[in-house]
Amino acid sequence: MTTLVLTLVGEDRAGLVAQVADIVANHDGNWERSELAELAGTFAGVVEVSVAAERVDELRAALEVLAGLLAITVHESPAAAPGRAPQTIELRVLGNDHPGIVRELSSALRAQGASIDRLTSATRDAAMSGGRLFEATIVARVPASTSPSAVIAEIERLAAEIQVDLTLGD
Repeated sequence: MTTLVLTLVGEDRAGLVAQVADIVANHDGNWERSELAELAGTFAGVVEVSVAAERVDELRAALEVLAGLLAITVHESPAAAPGRAPQTIELRVLGNDHPGIVRELSSALRAQGASIDRLTSATRDAAMSGGRLFEATIVARVPASTSPSAVIAEIERLAAEIQVDLTLGD
């Protein structure tokens, strides 16, 4: 089996996921994992699909039928690197919204060799102060050669500097 990663972007409308799922199923593919969202009227998603190697080109061609509805990019997933498995850390961030929070956090993680597996963020009105709050959940993969506690210490230092609260996940 070959693992493909599909990225999907287009104007949101009913039935987009069903159309992609039908094409994958019609080519004997298996929908493994996905992250799908609607933001400001735009549908975006990342889908991991496994399909028999001899059907990859056929599946790619079939997905082109949706070109007017969705921009779809198909990537072949790289094989997992040998060696010790990386560890993951989960961080929850909450603070007054201001420009640069995501840039600072992602740069600090990159400097430690960590890779962001998932980042969800939002802003909302602060109940008492009348300002805006920024909140995010980040799941980061720490390479086996790096101590997760060192990464956490750096993020804790940064959180104090940029004045956000940091909570470590389970």
